[in-house]
Amino acid sequence: MIITAPKPLDEILGFISPYSSILIAGCDGCTQPPRGLREAKTLSQLLELGGKLRNKDFAFRVITMAKQCDSYLAASMLKSQVDGVEAVLSLACGAGVQTVAELFPELPVFPAQNTHFIGMEEREGGILEERCAGCGNCLLVQTGGICPITRCAKGLLNGACGGSKNGKCELNSEKDCAWNLIYERLKQQSKLEFLKEFRLPRDYQLRGWRVVP
Repeated sequence: MIITAPKPLDEILGFISPYSSILIAGCDGCTQPPRGLREAKTLSQLLELGGKLRNKDFAFRVITMAKQCDSYLAASMLKSQVDGVEAVLSLACGAGVQTVAELFPELPVFPAQNTHFIGMEEREGGILEERCAGCGNCLLVQTGGICPITRCAKGLLNGACGGSKNGKCELNSEKDCAWNLIYERLKQQSKLEFLKEFRLPRDYQLRGWRVVP
């Protein structure tokens, strides 16, 4: 089970405001409560109204899919939908946001949700990689859709430790340095200014199902 809570509309409006054509992608997968097509349409209407109050006109395209964290399904559903859009707003959990961001690295992919809790189901003989820590305050807007908490061995929030070599983590030479990946993704999107922003330490009170309204 994955529990999410909507980000405040003002926060979402803040990071989509530079764009006009935006794809809002719902997810019919694991989140509770569900965040599918109905929720995506409702969010588009609220953001459209919020945009008008800011003298900003948005053009939203709204879809949903079975599971955003399934790269095959996400690619097949989104490939024709991202043509002509400037950004993607995802109603999935943090894992879904990162999947879409990997599939379309040239597009900024923003989370419309904060993920608070993730219960992973083990698969016999398989390997699962943690991509979202359910921290309750999603930072993927500023890190190019790559989570520094789960992808960085040290969980650093403000840039690389300085120990990486040739783009690999100093603790595991077979593992990519998360902040090197973040740098390359932001560079591809012409958003390197996000690296200059200071991120406060994690507030661990935001993590867990108890804070979800």
